[in-house]
Amino acid sequence: MTTDTRNATPQDDGAVRHLVPGLELPDVALPSSRGGTVNLSARRGVSVVYLYPWTGRPGVADPAGWDDIPGAHGSTPETEGFRDHYLKFRAQRIEVFGVSTQTSEHHRELISRLAVPFALLSDEHFTLKEALQLPTFEAGGAPYLKRLTLLVRDGHVSHVFYPVDRPASHAREILDWLDEKRRAVASS
Repeated sequence: MTTDTRNATPQDDGAVRHLVPGLELPDVALPSSRGGTVNLSARRGVSVVYLYPWTGRPGVADPAGWDDIPGAHGSTPETEGFRDHYLKFRAQRIEVFGVSTQTSEHHRELISRLAVPFALLSDEHFTLKEALQLPTFEAGGAPYLKRLTLLVRDGHVSHVFYPVDRPASHAREILDWLDEKRRAVASS
């Protein structure tokens, strides 16, 4: 008998404690759903880079054991949240990128189906995962990235959100966090 853990809160297992503010991102070019590649280490300005395990497709079953893994579910609602708040990020001159190990072809289908206005990047060959020692979990005999978000400024980690326990409201959570930081700076 399996236990459905779709609503179970993922625990902070310390798997990202090495992703400290100031850490330089690796020189890795990832295929973009918009064509070409994006090298996050070379981007100037601020980016929100949310890493997620897997987005399903209508009529395609989740990988075996998916329901047993806290934090596995929620990639589609998380992407929809970033889509819905995208203009609020852009108003602050922040670009948004989603990253998973799915192919760019899969990402293009998702973008079309959900009207996603930003690029999704493919780490299909686990290049970024290996370079940053990103945490993973296994389902159905395959590895998947654990859900986390990097706030990146000029190619360096500025902040890490991990674990992400409410994917559907995560974009709003980041906007609230940014507002709080701005208020703290203004009042000091």
